[in-house]
Amino acid sequence: MLAIIYSMTRKEISSYIDHTILLPEAGVKDVEQICNEARKYEFASVCVNPVYVPFAVSALAGTSVKVCTVVGFPLGANSTAAKALEAKDAIENGADEIDMVMNIGAAKDGRLSVVGSDIATVVQTCHEEGEKVGKKIIVKVILETCLLDDDTIVNCCLVAKKAGADFVKTSTGFATLKDIDGRLLPNGASEHHVSLMRKTVGSDMGVKASGGIKTPNMVAMMIKAGANRIGTSSGARIVENWKENLL
Repeated sequence: MLAIIYSMTRKEISSYIDHTILLPEAGVKDVEQICNEARKYEFASVCVNPVYVPFAVSALAGTSVKVCTVVGFPLGANSTAAKALEAKDAIENGADEIDMVMNIGAAKDGRLSVVGSDIATVVQTCHEEGEKVGKKIIVKVILETCLLDDDTIVNCCLVAKKAGADFVKTSTGFATLKDIDGRLLPNGASEHHVSLMRKTVGSDMGVKASGGIKTPNMVAMMIKAGANRIGTSSGARIVENWKENLL
């Protein structure tokens, strides 16, 4: 399987990538660079903070690159109404894809009906707003897998699928997880979680791996595990180095 993935062209790999810049300190020049790279490599999308959606839409006009933004980011603890309003505003400003953080606390409590209602409301809002502007809005649900056990991940994937989301996604990249000695633990995508998510949702729903993906090898492993979208701030470097990492 890895041999097949490594035989993919740079253009094929580019089509998996959501080129991402969500740092709080990111400015216009940073977003412009991300958009220029996305235009050059024909990435699937750029993923930017909501305030930069209009800029990204303008910068990418006339290209196939979609504009993605985040909702309820990075904690997922906003009210459902606030998430829906964020999504509506983003779509009105030209966003094509919405990556929403689910209600993580409710998931850990086992209050899956709350998780599902939260997702379903955002999905419905995205569909309604998309109809107004004549396009289908893709909704990805961020689970923050590093904070969840496998059973909860499975349950949340099923809830997201039932709610009509298009993708489940691993991570924000901003979670803080520590061991008993206070040392930081991995907070991004893992092969295990991606494989579990793909097994749970089947072939008719997307799985996005994000968080800490910085090399061609990591991209290949995530695709092998079942990801069909990759969120990374290292998209340009990954594509440039792709042929140097053939098996």
